[in-house]
Amino acid sequence: MTRFLEELPDEERSRVEEEAFPEWSSPMLATLTHEPFSEPDWIYERKLDGVRLLVFRKGGRVRLLSRNRKEQGSTWPELVVALEGKDGADVVADGEVVAFEGLEGKITSFSRLQGRMQIRDEEEAREKAKELPAYLYLFDLLHLDGHDLTQLPLRTRKRILRSELEWEDPIRYTPHRVGQGEAYLREACEKGWEGLIAKAADGTYVHSRSRKWLKFKCVNRQEFVVGGWTDPQGERVGLGALLVGYHEEGTLRYAGKVGTGYTDEMLERLRSRLGEMERDTPPFGEEEEEEEEDLPGNGVHWATPKLVCEVGFTEWTGDGKLRHPRFLGLREDKDPEEVVRERPEAKPEEAA
Repeated sequence: MTRFLEELPDEERSRVEEEAFPEWSSPMLATLTHEPFSEPDWIYERKLDGVRLLVFRKGGRVRLLSRNRKEQGSTWPELVVALEGKDGADVVADGEVVAFEGLEGKITSFSRLQGRMQIRDEEEAREKAKELPAYLYLFDLLHLDGHDLTQLPLRTRKRILRSELEWEDPIRYTPHRVGQGEAYLREACEKGWEGLIAKAADGTYVHSRSRKWLKFKCVNRQEFVVGGWTDPQGERVGLGALLVGYHEEGTLRYAGKVGTGYTDEMLERLRSRLGEMERDTPPFGEEEEEEEEDLPGNGVHWATPKLVCEVGFTEWTGDGKLRHPRFLGLREDKDPEEVVRERPEAKPEEAA
């Protein structure tokens, strides 16, 4: 009998079933809430400002897949080597790849990670890693040596994860706190973190969005679909602003213009990519009451909605637009059809 099974209580052992090594496993997703809480049966992890990665290691061979099932090994070759170089079990693990900014290297930065995310050539990625190192934080374990662990409590899955893998940079274990959610959130916001993820300690792993995982955010930010752009003004290069939206009831709803947060390099790159997607008609489903200068032919271009970007903002306006939006980067790991407006839900009844 596998050692980890021998150490489980009988009730938990009965939840573990044998399974063939999976080629894919959809990740569990958290739900946004604006009602932080502190409960002893919940654990709280730092919300990392990075890109979700699933690790599939079988027979020493490692595959890294994004949440939309795109191969990522050539983008993060040092992570593949670090995981391949460990003598260990066949595993499927869930985690987040991050880069740090600042002299102390304590703040994860999605914007800084952009310098690595766009690279597809393995040799180029290895060179870039010397100046922009990445780290993979693992926080869950779905499969181990021919066994499905998803029906075990989260606290047990994390304990097995910590004991079965070796932890040496750039592979890191994601620590957590038990209870103390509100105090931990205040601390996180003071440190400049994005927020926390609250997880039910006895929860199973489901392959969908769940209210057993909740997001506590220090700042407002989410993904949006790019549906067009405006011409640059003055000395600005590339483009002026992105026109962004989200899906609602099968329609792409307009959410506003995002005109800040870009480097010149990103502006040029976006303009080049959007030029290949230009179309004559707006992708947004409803008629927007725009100013005259926003109409097609007056500096506005429409694009087929294929690109997804991350945007930070202060709040939603009463008419459903973004206030003070700021571009944070492109998201290659999310499909446009999945982008909806994140609406906060109340805390779960068991934590009320």
